[in-house]
Amino acid sequence: MAAPRETKKRSTRRKKDPNAPKRALSAYMFFANETRDIVRSENPDVTFGQVGKILGERWKALSAEEKVPYETKAEADKKRYESEKELYNATRAA
Repeated sequence: MAAPRETKKRSTRRKKDPNAPKRALSAYMFFANETRDIVRSENPDVTFGQVGKILGERWKALSAEEKVPYETKAEADKKRYESEKELYNATRAA
């Protein structure tokens, strides 16, 4: 006769604080958000995954000079996130 199995407890994810600052976007994400609608209009029958693949290929094809505006936006967003995070942590600790 087999021994009874032990049941594992499911680990539950901790709920995100709705007041926490939004994470900073990468240069690629700024590019993807800006270009996604263009890709969809050029290829109306492609799936969500295929759109992502096309965006990735276009990002890789960009020169370093063409990526500069997106990297600038990403740097500014990173600074925004860091300042909001400091403020959030200060108010949480108080």
